[in-house]
Order: sequence, then C-alpha cells, then structure tokens
Amino acid sequence: MYPIRILIRQPLRSLLTVGGIALCFVLMLFLLSIYRAVSDGSVEYIRQSKADLWVIQSSATNILRGSSILSTAHGSLVRETRGVAEASPVLLILTTLWRGEEPATVFLAGFDAAAGVGGPPRIVAGGNVRTDDELVLDRSFAAKYGIRVGDVVRLQNDSLRVCGLSEGTNAFVIQYGFATLRRTQALIGVPSIVTGYLVRCNPGVNVDSVRRSIAEEIPGVAVYDHETFLRNNIHEMESGLMPILYAIAAIGGIVLGTILILLLSVIILESRRDFAVMRAIGAPSSHLAGIIHAQALLLSLAGIAVAVTAFPFLAQLIELLSPEVSVHGSMLQAAEVSTVVLGITLFSGWIAMRRIRSIYPMEAFS
Repeated sequence: MYPIRILIRQPLRSLLTVGGIALCFVLMLFLLSIYRAVSDGSVEYIRQSKADLWVIQSSATNILRGSSILSTAHGSLVRETRGVAEASPVLLILTTLWRGEEPATVFLAGFDAAAGVGGPPRIVAGGNVRTDDELVLDRSFAAKYGIRVGDVVRLQNDSLRVCGLSEGTNAFVIQYGFATLRRTQALIGVPSIVTGYLVRCNPGVNVDSVRRSIAEEIPGVAVYDHETFLRNNIHEMESGLMPILYAIAAIGGIVLGTILILLLSVIILESRRDFAVMRAIGAPSSHLAGIIHAQALLLSLAGIAVAVTAFPFLAQLIELLSPEVSVHGSMLQAAEVSTVVLGITLFSGWIAMRRIRSIYPMEAFS
C-alpha cells in the first residue's frame, strides 16, 4: 500500500509524529479525566448529603464559592416549621492543620456527629467522627502528607486523632476534612455560628411546600431543594474550571493540527515527482487526496493506540507522584477524544493536500 510505503521510508519521522499525536491525545484525555474527578469530588459531599432541603444565607447560592453565615437561632426557627423532621447544622471553613512542621489547608466540615448528617460521604479506612478530638481526612490529602489512621495532627493549639479516611471528598485544589460541629465552632471562636442547615422533611410531606414556608417565615435565608442546590454547586465548579481546561485542550488541538499539517506537507514535497507521475497517467485528484488522508489516518490511529495503551500507566504514575490529583478516565472519554483527534486529522489532511494542486503532470518528465 503506497501510503504505508511513504511512511516507512522515514521511520524516525513517523515514530516522532505518532509520539506527538499520542501526547496530544493523552493531554486531552487527561483534562477530561481531571474534570470528571473534580466534578465528582467537588459535589459528592452535597450529592450524598441525604438532605431534602438546604437552608443557607440569602446572599449565597452554593457552598463551593459562596459565603453563608447563619446562627443557631435560625435552626430553631427551621425546626419549628411544619413538615420539618430534622434540621442538622453544618459549618464549613478553610483552616490549616499541621503534621509536624508542615502546614496543610483543608476545607473543614463541622457536623453533628450524633445525627450523622453532613459528614463524610464514604469512609474507606477507619471510622467516622465520634468525639471532639477526632478528625476524618480525605484519602488523597492523607496520602499527600503521609497521614494514616491513628496519627495525630494539630489544629490550632489542639491535637486531633485521625480516626478515618474518606472518599469522594477531593476537589483537586482543596480537600475536605470532617470534625464535630462543636470543635469546628471552637476554631473560629463563635459557638453559635453555622454555614447552613440540612433539612429532612416528614414522610409524605410536600417538600416544595416546606421550602416555601421556611423561605417566607424566616428572614435572611435562601432555601434550595437538593437537586437545585446540587446544580448550583456544579455550575460554580464548571464556571471556575472549564474555561481553563478548554483553553489547554484547544492548545493541544492546535499543536496536533500543526504537527500533522507540517508532516503531510513535507511528505507531499518529498513525493512530488511520484504525484506528478500519477497525474501524468491519469490519476484523479481524489485519488491523490485519498493518499494524503490515508497517511494522516494511519498516523493518528497509531498515536491513539499508543495513547490508550499508555494512559492507565501514566494515570497511576501521576496519582503516585501527586496523590491529590485524581484521574478518572473512561472508555467513553477515550472515544470522545478519539473523535476529536480524527476530526483534526481530516482537517489537517485537507489543508496539506492543497499543495497537490501546484503539482503538474509535466513535472514527471523534468
């Protein structure tokens, strides 16, 4: 097959091109995998909260990038609302804990350990918080700082024992930690402050009716049902992360297209006499274009195969070197990236094959 023979003539160039395509593919798939990991880690705490309603300050719509301050008095009013079975407080703060002399920032969630609402979504090692002297940390956070179940860390002037490790609490740039509400309130020195309340309604009660009652009867609060509040937080996560990922992915796509255009243009120039002969014997332009596209597709398919094979090992290496970076790849994501790469390949081939128009049949006899 002629396209394969052309590529075999320059094995080093072809291998470098396949490697470049593979790297671009890995970059795009890595960004998609990072997005999936961050989207899961950022909102899994909310998704698994088992709350019918979220009650927060009226100026906030989410807890990822919004500030909410309510008091215990708000909680009393919420509990008195008809249809409310339980209103569990949660206090979310950014704080620094110390492992030896090394500081680390954690998104600490203080919750009512007795009620169990607002705590870690999944415990993967050890157990949940039971006393004020215990702490649950995200598994990736603990791996990064070499913390194990049973270790003691300092939080301000207090020593807390790590009683468990959680999963689904890694938001990439920050990780969750969990302590009792009383301990978290003591950290900020205001025992009556909370971020919001997770409300469970009585069975059979219309949740939207309860939501309206709370919003109408208690001034200064916003009340969201579970699905709306989850969407609000997903929107905040995407608005802060997606533009960066799109920009990097676009750069990768431009690099890939440039690599292919340059390579195919060089191949056309080096095989100019061969193409002139084909034209002289009556080969249609579509046949010559097919040769260029075939070469581009062969290189891309080889690059995709290399990338798909290497990606799981690269992901494990990245997580080993940087435990806080979770990579959640999937076959669907690989198929999406493959489609994009093949699209760039066809476009690059179309750009490069325009050089064929400047090749004339008489060049075969020069």
